[in-house]
Amino acid sequence: MTGNLKVLSDEVLMERIIQRDKMAFSELYDRYSGRMMAYFMRMLWNDREKSEDFLQDLFMKIARQPELFDTSRVFKPWIYAVANNLCKMEYRKTSKRASSVSLDKAPEIADNSQKIPEQVDRRAFSRKLKEVLETIKEPHKSTFMLRYFDELSLKEIAQIHECSEGTVKSRIFYTLRNIASKMPQFQHLNS
Repeated sequence: MTGNLKVLSDEVLMERIIQRDKMAFSELYDRYSGRMMAYFMRMLWNDREKSEDFLQDLFMKIARQPELFDTSRVFKPWIYAVANNLCKMEYRKTSKRASSVSLDKAPEIADNSQKIPEQVDRRAFSRKLKEVLETIKEPHKSTFMLRYFDELSLKEIAQIHECSEGTVKSRIFYTLRNIASKMPQFQHLNS
């Protein structure tokens, strides 16, 4: 029954986890622990210890109650929805918003052939974007981050936030407009 778990879909792995297959759980953990840690770091004020705790809580929930996942659905939006709900509960508990966002996963400028002024502009852009994202309120902030940092589809984000794709598009549109209005000095980077 073990076979090569790497070729199995997330949903099949969850079916096996429901049957208490420890190897399937290990495979799922290997697939998602890195990206979920990065998600928690961005959403939880870049607090590594808190993010590690949330990562552990997330996977403990999956290990203890795998039947909470409906195997007829897609796993990826589900795990992000669970992670998002954990963050929302933390926001309510602490009565404060995330104060910073990590751009560690943002693409870095690695091309040395680029001109120095352009590299400086991009670094300044990253710093300013981080600052502006600190001012964006939920659910717009997490919608933007799921789209542009975690590269999820509109459909997946809609499933996570339990809203329509149109609502997701609207949130992204208004967030982008808000960011652009607060960063007019960087409009030349798009040209």
